[in-house]
Amino acid sequence: MFLAKDHCLGLAFHDIHIIFFQGKGLFAKKNINKGDVIFEETPIVSTQFLWNELYKYKACEYCMKSLETAEEQARRLSTNPHLSLPHPECDITDQSPYVDCPGCQVTYCCELCRKTALDEYHQVLCMGPSRLSEDNDHPLARLQETWRNIHYPPETSSIMLIVKMVALVKQAKDKSTVLQKFSQFVKNTVNEEDEIVHKLLGKQFQEQLELLRQMTADFIFEENVSQWFTPEGFRSLFALIGTNGQGIGSSSISVWVKNCEDLAIPDEEKEQLDAFIDQLYEDMDKVSGTFLDCEGSGLYLLQSTCNHSCIPNAEITFPNNNHKLVLVAKENISQGEEICTCYLSECDVSRSRHSRQKFLK
Repeated sequence: MFLAKDHCLGLAFHDIHIIFFQGKGLFAKKNINKGDVIFEETPIVSTQFLWNELYKYKACEYCMKSLETAEEQARRLSTNPHLSLPHPECDITDQSPYVDCPGCQVTYCCELCRKTALDEYHQVLCMGPSRLSEDNDHPLARLQETWRNIHYPPETSSIMLIVKMVALVKQAKDKSTVLQKFSQFVKNTVNEEDEIVHKLLGKQFQEQLELLRQMTADFIFEENVSQWFTPEGFRSLFALIGTNGQGIGSSSISVWVKNCEDLAIPDEEKEQLDAFIDQLYEDMDKVSGTFLDCEGSGLYLLQSTCNHSCIPNAEITFPNNNHKLVLVAKENISQGEEICTCYLSECDVSRSRHSRQKFLK
């Protein structure tokens, strides 16, 4: 499919499908069929939620790919160390390319992700050997702990999005290009900002916001974005990630399930496999509830321009088991029609036999 680059957004997208109008909104350039991929997009920045990471949901630090095998993940989530998944050929997890940062030992799914992270932001965020120490007193570790004590599960955002935004600017050779990308996200009024920050941080949001601002500035102040570190600027940053942050989910189990569903096997065996999978999800639900995936958040320029609807005609998916977002048409979309999505929480579906994958469709 022909991809064109929009020079305003700095993104590659499916030009035959969409046209970007001034203001917020995406519209179909031609008729789109149900099931068509409308566009694919990687985020400017993404991060795993901090509680999710603390509870051993293993994901690539850069692309958020689920690092466990499907069987490892199923055993952990069900607390059944003897669990064995049928059809191991459906688990395509390849752990051989995994590589750790030589400084802090954080894990990446491949050398490309490690190098990209290092080039973009990890030089200034690497905590070195202190990351693995029990009494880690690194400024970033203290900031992360403070965030966890403010923002409990279910998580919807992370202070690390802001930290990585600053790090991207700090490490960028062409800082104006990075800043231009961030400037294109939706802005809010002061009242809207307060409402968003209140939702993220709770009743004492003003005191907590000030604490986070001071700790972030102490760790990673950047002169080129000094306005971000003022009380007003920091509040605006929080509102930006609250408004534009897109939830991300990856799961090796979901990939295994999808591949199992595509197996060409006899009906009787198919019924047995479906029953096994349904029981597996029941077992995991008893132990882990709805927290089955590696979860995080990211900032996507093109996706952020989509308006939301209670009856969306497009669906956000993560079929690659990483942070690459794929927007798929849920129904036929006519030329000139606006392309709308729903909030992730509204998109969540029950894990029945036909719709058990929360994020990976």
